[in-house]
Amino acid sequence: QVQLEESGGGSVRPGGSLRVSCTASGRISSTYAVGWFRGAPGKDREFLAAITWIGGATFYADSVKGRFTISRENVKNIFSLQMTNLKPEDTAVYYCAALDPGIGEVHASTRGFAFWGPGTQVTVSS
Repeated sequence: QVQLEESGGGSVRPGGSLRVSCTASGRISSTYAVGWFRGAPGKDREFLAAITWIGGATFYADSVKGRFTISRENVKNIFSLQMTNLKPEDTAVYYCAALDPGIGEVHASTRGFAFWGPGTQVTVSS
């Protein structure tokens, strides 16, 4: 089992930057990859980015490529999403997630992501 908890959400003006982080506990080292998603509670979640836990290979949605950067600190069991040039349409609840240990590939969707944090609100508004 893996437990995840997001931190770092908040409000920012358009064009600003924000970093959200996810602290993992449990058997995070058994997962192939972790990722970030966003959405509204109870709605479908949009894939943003993922990173393999051991190798550090990254994957991005076209909508955030060049603006968002995913990273991880294996020793601290933390992974983060650095967001720049934020736009009002980036406003959402941001969720971190980890792949089921039995899954060895990343899909640009929620497919295979079995463990989720509760989410943190990011609001981009002037």
